[in-house]
Amino acid sequence: MAKQPQPSLAYPLTVAPTNPDTSTPQPEKTPINPSTPMLPGAPRFPSPNLQQDQSPSPSIKTPILQSPFNGIKTGSSIPHLSTPPGPPVFTSPVRPAAVPFRTSPATPQPVAFSSGSSLPTSSPPHFSNGSAQLHHQVPQATEDSISIEELPCVLFSAHKVLKQKKLANVSSLGFGALIFPGREISPGPQIIQRDPHRCQNCGAYANLYCKILLGSGQWQCVICRKLNGSDGEYIAPSKEDLSNLPEISSPMVDYVRTGNKRPGFVPVSDSRMSAPIVLVIDECLDEPHLQHLQSSLHAFVDSLPPAARIGIILYGRTVSVYDFSEESMASADVLPGDKSPSQESLKALIYGTGVYLSPMHASKEVAHQIFSSLRPYKLKIAEASRDRCLGTAVEVALSIIQGPSAEMSRGVVKRAGGNSRIIVCAGGPSTYGPGSVPHSLSHPNYPYMEKTALKWMEHLGHEAYRHNTVVDILCAGTCPVRVPLLQPLAKASGGILVLHDDFGEAFGVNLQRASTRASGSQGLLEIRCSDDILITQVVGPGEEAHIDTHETFKNDVSFSIQMLSVEETQSFSLSMENKGDIKSDCVYFQFAIQYMSLYQADISRVITVRLSTVDSVSAYLESVQDEVAAILIAKRTLLRAKNYSDAIDMRTIIDERIKDIALRFGSQVPKSKLHRFPKELSLLPEFLFHLRRGPLLGNIVGHEDERSVLRNLFLNASFDLSLRMVAPRCLMHREGGTFEELPAYDLAMQSNTAVVLDHGTDVFIWLGAELAADEGRSAAALAACRTLAEELTELRFPAPRILAFKEGSSQARYFVSRLIPAHKDPPYEQEARFPQLRSLTTEQRTKLKCSFIHFDDPSLCEWMRSLKVVPPEPS
Repeated sequence: MAKQPQPSLAYPLTVAPTNPDTSTPQPEKTPINPSTPMLPGAPRFPSPNLQQDQSPSPSIKTPILQSPFNGIKTGSSIPHLSTPPGPPVFTSPVRPAAVPFRTSPATPQPVAFSSGSSLPTSSPPHFSNGSAQLHHQVPQATEDSISIEELPCVLFSAHKVLKQKKLANVSSLGFGALIFPGREISPGPQIIQRDPHRCQNCGAYANLYCKILLGSGQWQCVICRKLNGSDGEYIAPSKEDLSNLPEISSPMVDYVRTGNKRPGFVPVSDSRMSAPIVLVIDECLDEPHLQHLQSSLHAFVDSLPPAARIGIILYGRTVSVYDFSEESMASADVLPGDKSPSQESLKALIYGTGVYLSPMHASKEVAHQIFSSLRPYKLKIAEASRDRCLGTAVEVALSIIQGPSAEMSRGVVKRAGGNSRIIVCAGGPSTYGPGSVPHSLSHPNYPYMEKTALKWMEHLGHEAYRHNTVVDILCAGTCPVRVPLLQPLAKASGGILVLHDDFGEAFGVNLQRASTRASGSQGLLEIRCSDDILITQVVGPGEEAHIDTHETFKNDVSFSIQMLSVEETQSFSLSMENKGDIKSDCVYFQFAIQYMSLYQADISRVITVRLSTVDSVSAYLESVQDEVAAILIAKRTLLRAKNYSDAIDMRTIIDERIKDIALRFGSQVPKSKLHRFPKELSLLPEFLFHLRRGPLLGNIVGHEDERSVLRNLFLNASFDLSLRMVAPRCLMHREGGTFEELPAYDLAMQSNTAVVLDHGTDVFIWLGAELAADEGRSAAALAACRTLAEELTELRFPAPRILAFKEGSSQARYFVSRLIPAHKDPPYEQEARFPQLRSLTTEQRTKLKCSFIHFDDPSLCEWMRSLKVVPPEPS
């Protein structure tokens, strides 16, 4: 038996950026022909039986005492949340995450739901109508009645659950789910404008799987099996009448309360933009960078709606807070940057005559004047050595947003609809004032000063979060910004840090998208599972909810997460295990997401899922959702890749995963030491191969700061962006302006074609040399490819770079390095995995073969055979 360590609780504090990737353009847009084998979009979830991957143990000890610090009550099973690279939120040690799942964005598969379980026989219920049986109940939903398309906020790694604990808890192929708390749904879920019926024992919500006595209106909780009353609401003459209730007919409902519980209630028409946006701008920029930044800032204010409130602060050696009360010129109040602003200086600022937050309809012209008045840095000092008091500037911005205290404003506190937002436009590191580090890394006291600065920045991030303010840091230029120092500020506030090449187009787009992506604030995520299921780990942008911050029930074993912000671009990944062998025919999962919407309404979104249990390993493997599983594995793996050395270790762990899955779920080749990879998981190896050699774990991205930013982004990103960051999507341009989706193999690099490669944070357009030689055709193909790239990423945050280059150019290596080198495989393997080759003539195929340069990077098949595993047949 493996040891059963007490799990720790910790959450990542990074905001995941990107709206769902519109992986398939709208019908009226550029058509994509998904002919032949589409880009494998679904890996499973392998986590080998390696020591490093087993921190979430198969079973976890139950705490003896109630803990007021972690919000878990006596007798509850404690899962643990892990945080991405960076200082952990909790004092308890950080542990890695285990995960699996799958789902294909193009062709989602239905969730399998099993029949409901019967009431416990040990304690017969007593009913007011005298009946002691539950045969008068609303029938359970059938297996086919609910598809995964109806549950856009939850994706499971498999649609069935293995009953045997020993098989279900194999770490190389775990079980888990992805939750998207802030995802906007169209059409929206059913709305209920009343308080929900909740189990008085465990707190679970009434749902479509509850057994209900029509005569008495009592319902049985699917989580703890206790009976509850409904105040007569579920009394009905027939099951058809009861089925009209949203919570009894739909797996997902929104309970909405719009009562004016807070002073300073903002009307619906004004609330969406009532939360202010403060721009904190680096003024230590050289002229080329400043010109690009000015263009982006001008476009940004032009994009804001008239009701949006904006503030503008510049920082260098001092902090300049711009005053909107002067309509004819750009004027600012200046504070020193070497220390935190004093209460006296802040009072003088806030209670003075200046207007520092102003609606766009009254201040657009002033804002344009301010941006036009910016001047480049004039002193002859290297970029990295310039004094930048970034920490002080954010402190001042936070004070401006908070505004006058409650006493000074006659007891009326204005609560913004949603989170306020501070957007930092940085061109270099924080090197002056609180939260700064020395200009030189060789400074004798640098390690100590960096440690102190990290703690200060994290504290500032927590303060921002406490005041419902998110800090996003958008960096650009060629000067290193010391990512490890800035990351804690963004993470702790629920914000994001993004690196850009310059302050140009991509920066400007991200500036606009950062200001509008919030879905709400003050979010709480509660997770409840059947007794047979244990949550071992959660990874996502949140913190453990303290026991006094949410409603609790007598025997509530839910796990509660305080979300740092509620945004569509985020996800939480859950790792789960069986506590023991499961006896019932199904298990239940309920997710309750509580938050305040942008329109000041209290929302409680309740999602209930039922999965059937099976004894057959083959049936379980068939239900595995490859893509979801791959993303869960990738998040667990990336959680432990805190630096380049760790990343190399994680590549080895991926190798071990593949071997372990083949050993446990595959079959041995007769008279050989080779094992066949299970055919049901045929897409998983390719996803993990992309992960292993791509920018997240491989050496495609050169600088560790860039890798760190990508890892933090990935750990909290939505499913769509996460999938693209792991495995690129390859689309070949065809005559007539259509596109054909192909596997992401280098065999797509045919000289007479144009290819688009979507890799999440980067989109590449590759023009073959033969096509590029024809100016007319190449211009048309390039225009079509650019249009497609923009359509695919129009809702994504952060907005990706879109780069175009020709075959043979030095930049083309960025494209080539992200494709699997399938040209190294024998012809029969090439055709099996890339059937498009069969349409080429002998001459074209010879020409294609000769265009590849030899290098040592193995193909997918070579890699798997080196692990003593036979690659699965293409599906």
